[in-house]
Amino acid sequence: MPKIKTNKGAAKRFRITKKGKIKRNRGSTSHLLTKKSPKRKRFLRKGASVSEGLKKRIRRLLPYG
Repeated sequence: MPKIKTNKGAAKRFRITKKGKIKRNRGSTSHLLTKKSPKRKRFLRKGASVSEGLKKRIRRLLPYG
């Protein structure tokens, strides 16, 4: 059986933890930062986990993750 190609866009955006959760970065951090409060910008630095609904779809994009 041939190997499955990894979706490189997804590979750059998501990381799979040892327990099988999928980590992601938060959006809205690249521009228009002057109107955002310092508290909000600090919060956006922290990672987040992917919701259960999207987990299956992202797993399909990262077959060997």
